[in-house]
Amino acid sequence: IGRMDEAQRAAWDKFYAPIIEDFYKQNLQGKELANWKFQRYMRDYMKTVKSLDDNVGRVLDYLKEKGLLDNTLVVYTSDQGFYMGEHGWFDKRFMYEESMRTPLIMRLPKGFDRRGDITEMVQNIDYAPTFLELAGVEVPSDIHGVSLLPLLKGEQPKDWRKALYYHFYEYPAEHMVKRHYGVRTERYKLIHFYNDIDCWELYDLQADPSEMHNIYGQPEYDSIVKELKEQMLKLQEQYNDPVRFSPEMDK
Repeated sequence: IGRMDEAQRAAWDKFYAPIIEDFYKQNLQGKELANWKFQRYMRDYMKTVKSLDDNVGRVLDYLKEKGLLDNTLVVYTSDQGFYMGEHGWFDKRFMYEESMRTPLIMRLPKGFDRRGDITEMVQNIDYAPTFLELAGVEVPSDIHGVSLLPLLKGEQPKDWRKALYYHFYEYPAEHMVKRHYGVRTERYKLIHFYNDIDCWELYDLQADPSEMHNIYGQPEYDSIVKELKEQMLKLQEQYNDPVRFSPEMDK
């Protein structure tokens, strides 16, 4: 609000003043208050998304009008997804699927025939090497990601990654999400909350896609946990993560 000019603030007040007045008049409590806040937030959020959608259309129309569409890679992606009550959380910093997954849609330039979903595991660290390679620029050796061009060409590299690594470490901070790291494969996800706590979580994403049942510690999954911890350690070493899991931590 502090960055608005006079006209913008007038437009803001014209829209929200009646809503705020009605809100205080209702004097909502408990569940009714929570429901009101949720609906208000979602409506504002969806309006923001609509504005974004409209302007993606403007960009595509411009590229088509100027004859640039066939030699331009158009990428639509975002930050992490927000929790809207899933797992009892809000914000976005936990490793659960709602926040770990992000949208990634590409309109490919001429010469790239891949269509439909790409099911291989990709990460946002892959964007930079993809753009550099497509532009004919050498990819620096210290970049952690890998170029997506083989996937965009329809190839299926046999050595493509089979697991993803995640680490959130900004605690204590304003969001107050506990520090945790973990590994996600096609089927399983292993998470370790650490620092001032020591808690492990394991989910079978095939049987439990909503991640509601922590199966860590169940004897039948011991071999799975062992394999996931080995993969996680390799990824921590690969990405030179200063906080590395050690098998001794779990003894």
